[in-house]
Amino acid sequence: MASVYDTLEQRQLIAQVSDPELRDKLAAERFTVYCGFDPTAESLHLGNLVPVIGLAHLQRAGHRVLMVVGGATGMIGDPSGRSEERNLLGTEQIERNVAGVRAQLARFLDFEGDNPAQMLNNFDWIGPMRFVDWLREVGKYFTVNYMLAKDSVQSRLRSEAGISYTEFSYMTLQAYDFLYLFDHHDCRLQVGGNDQWGNITAGIDLIRKLRQQPAYGLTFPLITTSTGEKFGKSAGNAIWLDRTRTSPWDFYQYLVRQDDRDVIRLLKIFTFVPLERIAELEEAVRDRPERREAQKTLAFEVTSIVHGRDTAEEMARAAEIVYGSEIKNLSDETLGAVFASVPSTTLTRSELEAGIDLIDLLARTGLTKSKGEARRLLSAGGVYLNNLRINEPVKLSPEHLASASLLVLRTGKKNYHLVRVE
Repeated sequence: MASVYDTLEQRQLIAQVSDPELRDKLAAERFTVYCGFDPTAESLHLGNLVPVIGLAHLQRAGHRVLMVVGGATGMIGDPSGRSEERNLLGTEQIERNVAGVRAQLARFLDFEGDNPAQMLNNFDWIGPMRFVDWLREVGKYFTVNYMLAKDSVQSRLRSEAGISYTEFSYMTLQAYDFLYLFDHHDCRLQVGGNDQWGNITAGIDLIRKLRQQPAYGLTFPLITTSTGEKFGKSAGNAIWLDRTRTSPWDFYQYLVRQDDRDVIRLLKIFTFVPLERIAELEEAVRDRPERREAQKTLAFEVTSIVHGRDTAEEMARAAEIVYGSEIKNLSDETLGAVFASVPSTTLTRSELEAGIDLIDLLARTGLTKSKGEARRLLSAGGVYLNNLRINEPVKLSPEHLASASLLVLRTGKKNYHLVRVE
């Protein structure tokens, strides 16, 4: 039987593995595998999807998946990949973040059926422990020399900020998670981002010391673009999965703008598009780069996973607006996001229902300096309503809306104005 390891490898999803025998074991045995997510925010971001997609591949191959939300470890802060200490979060904020992350994780894996994923909170087993118990039952198995040798600790020791005892102890908490899940859920494999390698191997070592049994670790790559930027960051800001933080339009546009040098690798990692189809798209990138077929596929597939297929289809239609097709059948949310950066004017619903002259509205919005200029521009074919050219005066009514309460005016090629009806 083919191993899911081969699938992960072919899709460039493996960075490091603790034991080369894991490939054959994943083909011959059913594993319970876990991945942890610290709730440092109420939403995951695009970069967090790498381990989630990896878990989805494992579940589809028949392995049991546990997702551990770090209600306890999130209160400490993981120093891995950080140049300075995280701000400690309060209990109420942690609870809000846990609820938000839990709801998002439920979108990507199957929590029902014959092989349901399970979601756990490590505060349930770490929270009740006393400090003295922790030192006796966990801390005694970690030497300071062992902890100092970890890359995540070394990088912080070399930094100006240093590392606090609080963050220094983080790996012992994550290692105990692995031990607890090994004991109570027969979990033998931990996965995570490549920055988690030190924490994962600490758990493997703890299980070996206390249970004299093998456990395994596998990490996924930390994705950067060809320019060296972290994938999932735009202008220094994260691309969030929560639509209230990053609109579906901005989410889709971030993906469709990916460089030709990156898009094939991103298709392999972030989508379930068959590799045969991705090979065809790779040819399209080489032979017909101006069509951006691969980028459109990437944007559509990832948006479908995160926001649903209907939203992805709406974003694809909305993208056509940029190239001048008629604006219609879009939601207020999408249309507002598309034209979020252009000037806007507000009308009352009663004004529109009574009928408002296009010439009057052009002057009112400032698209023209006067009604006379509006008439001249209209007769010259320089006025567009919802991207359709208007050549003669018209009285606007609710039937001219492009969405429930928005319409779009344009003069010339790029001079847009959004009209909101309240």
